[in-house]
Amino acid sequence: GSGIQYLHENRIIHRDLKPENIVLQDEGGKIVHKIIDLGYAKDLDQGSLCTSFVGTLQYLAPELFENKSYSVTVDYWSFGTMVFECIAGFRPFLHNLQPFTWHEKIRKKDPKHIFASEEMNGEVRFSTHLPQPHSLCGLIVEPMENWLQLMLNWDPQQRGGGLDPETSRPNCFLIMDRILNLKIVHILNMTSAKIVSFLLHPEESLHSLQIRIEFETGISTGNQELLLETGICLDPRKPASQCVIDGVRGWDSYMVYLFDKSKTVYDGPFASRSLSDCVNYIVQDSKIQLPIPQLRKVWAEAVHYVIGLKEDYSRLFQGQRAAMLSLLRYNANLIKMKNNMVSASQQLKAKLEFFHQSIRLDLERYSDQMAYGISSEKMLKAWKEMEEKASQCAQVGDI
Repeated sequence: GSGIQYLHENRIIHRDLKPENIVLQDEGGKIVHKIIDLGYAKDLDQGSLCTSFVGTLQYLAPELFENKSYSVTVDYWSFGTMVFECIAGFRPFLHNLQPFTWHEKIRKKDPKHIFASEEMNGEVRFSTHLPQPHSLCGLIVEPMENWLQLMLNWDPQQRGGGLDPETSRPNCFLIMDRILNLKIVHILNMTSAKIVSFLLHPEESLHSLQIRIEFETGISTGNQELLLETGICLDPRKPASQCVIDGVRGWDSYMVYLFDKSKTVYDGPFASRSLSDCVNYIVQDSKIQLPIPQLRKVWAEAVHYVIGLKEDYSRLFQGQRAAMLSLLRYNANLIKMKNNMVSASQQLKAKLEFFHQSIRLDLERYSDQMAYGISSEKMLKAWKEMEEKASQCAQVGDI
């Protein structure tokens, strides 16, 4: 999005945005997305509207099929199509059909429609929602659907949402920035294998987050053990944002593991991933013959299901690893405290032995001089009591 905006700010339309023209480059350990192949790029200084027909057909904006004048909003359509494809695995509008064919069937769609599929009877079904299955967090789905509605608007004048009056930036990029700046924490409840996600409020405290976790999971704040994947417990003195690291990974997949300290065994029930209707249909009757387009759809959903299972078990394994790292850290602290206690105990024993010998010597010397020296029953009684207490302390130390 930043690359597209940069081109437009420099009065250039790319006109051929597609997955093949987005490359990844490692720069100092950070993955950077870059736009390549400006062979079809058009300089807007030649006129604010263009009419040449260029670009890859599957990602072209509708006005290019009609040979109408167009502007930077053609790149918005291509960008929205690519983002939809990244989410769903296929293009938004009748992806199995040739571009000129789907264009005629889609042109009268509602501005908020972002997806269209063809039923078995040939009827086109439109939707304002993203198709299932996908891997987006539930908190992101609605904002992304609203953003796609702006980018996939058939009307080029309305596409992108216009310019923001304060910043003069296209609204679609402002909205995308807000989505990417959301701080979302994913909590894997190890007692049920279920993930619950929370949108963090600015400067929200960890205790506030724990109250929300209690409401969703039923685990009281006092019994919650929240661990990072390194096995480190969350610090109650720091804000809840400590759960989310900077960068894209923190935005969409960083996990915090929740354990119930009141239990030593988790009996479940454990959440399980359900099969989609299409895959379940094939599982029940493995010999059924399906048309190639439907077979591809079932195959894709089956692969998504298997990958999802792998990720589920991987997360549970990582949660177990976090618990083991936490226990090892506790064990190291306990060993350190034990060594300190043994050292202190030995010092105390030495002092106790010295005291015991001193009081015994005092009693002997007192007995020797009682006949002709100072005599005090009260002092003698106090010394004997101290000797008895010292003996008791020595017995406790031996135990």
